[in-house]
Amino acid sequence: IKFLKPKDEVKFVIGSEEDYIWSKEKLISENLNELCGNVIFSPVFDQIQYSDMVDWIVRDCLDVTFQLQLHKFIWDPSEKGV
Repeated sequence: IKFLKPKDEVKFVIGSEEDYIWSKEKLISENLNELCGNVIFSPVFDQIQYSDMVDWIVRDCLDVTFQLQLHKFIWDPSEKGV
């Protein structure tokens, strides 16, 4: 974390509400919004409801980017190498 620069991004891959809480706590305790250019919260495909995660982000007023794994929507999720 001490090597983060404003041009860097930090991505949290979140598979549960517990993962979300841990990620939120790290975001705040490490002051990541000040250290790097962008913080991304990305749900594990088909593991949690995307709308739930968006609701948590909005509820907690987090300054993060919500990112889906678009290749899972464009191609069959089981397809390899895309």
